[in-house]
Amino acid sequence: MKVLIAGGAGFIGSTIASACLDAGITPVILDNLSTGRAEFVQDRTFYRGDIADSALVDRIFAEHPDIEAAVHCAALIVVPDSVEHPLRYYRENVGKTVEFLDALVANGCARFLFSSSAAIYQPGDDFAVDETSPVAATSPYGESKAMVERVLADSARAYPLRVISLRYFNPVGADPKMRTGLQLPRPSHVLGKMIESARTGSTFQVTGTDWPTRDGSGIRDYVHVWDLAQAHVEALRRFDTVLAGDRRYEVFNLGTGDGTTVRELLDAFNTVLGRPIPTAVAPRRPGDSAGTYTRSDRARRHLGWVPTLSLTEGIQHSLQWAELRDELLGPADEAATAARVPAPR
Repeated sequence: MKVLIAGGAGFIGSTIASACLDAGITPVILDNLSTGRAEFVQDRTFYRGDIADSALVDRIFAEHPDIEAAVHCAALIVVPDSVEHPLRYYRENVGKTVEFLDALVANGCARFLFSSSAAIYQPGDDFAVDETSPVAATSPYGESKAMVERVLADSARAYPLRVISLRYFNPVGADPKMRTGLQLPRPSHVLGKMIESARTGSTFQVTGTDWPTRDGSGIRDYVHVWDLAQAHVEALRRFDTVLAGDRRYEVFNLGTGDGTTVRELLDAFNTVLGRPIPTAVAPRRPGDSAGTYTRSDRARRHLGWVPTLSLTEGIQHSLQWAELRDELLGPADEAATAARVPAPR
């Protein structure tokens, strides 16, 4: 099997590509490197460009007519940034996806795997959700994912297209073989902030301590990125079984089923690190929510997918990658990145 992975030079997309390679699936990468890294696509079939560039998508399919499916991981993902710049998020995440989808349909790509998010959900009283829970995003980022899902559902009804949306919870960790990991030197998510504190001595801020959770901090379902990648491999393998007959569109939660608060994550991080990091309490960030975790086992029943890596392993792999990142990626400035970009082939 050969698959097109949009956003395949980013953290999750590159990990999916590695999992595909390990499973005998050939990835073709499309990425504009706005946040992805050229190092993550070395020795992989790579096209640098935008998903909204229909001429480039046409070229990819002309040169790889045996592509059987598309995996769409290209998106902006920072919640507070989406609150400050909503038009940018709707343009990049929704508008460009419409253009990308149009080009895929025109090229006869009938299988589409979408990287969605648990950020679309309205949490229940116990913060647990399943695929039938109400959709009520609290940020433009989450809303952009919900909008794309609506576009995909409508498109699957109208065109020769079938779609699986995988709703991620909170990815942690790195490729256990350390081929790829978080590409940003200073990630904005909670575990990245903890690692920054451990490395620099800066104070980690627990943003929001008045949520109605068991300890007042936000609650999340932290799932290892390698487990997420394996779910994509299983979805690709079982695509025609999951969407057999007249079934055109399905959604699956990808989480562990365990809700972990920020304070509990901090305790686990300090244990793995072997020392406490400096900590302070801070107000909620714009667009924050109390959080959710999955109570669904649909992915196990339909995809045969069960997460196998623990939160502790996710923390360990994240710390291991943080130690290697600068050595493997070097300067993070745009000019240096552009200089390392391989030619499309």
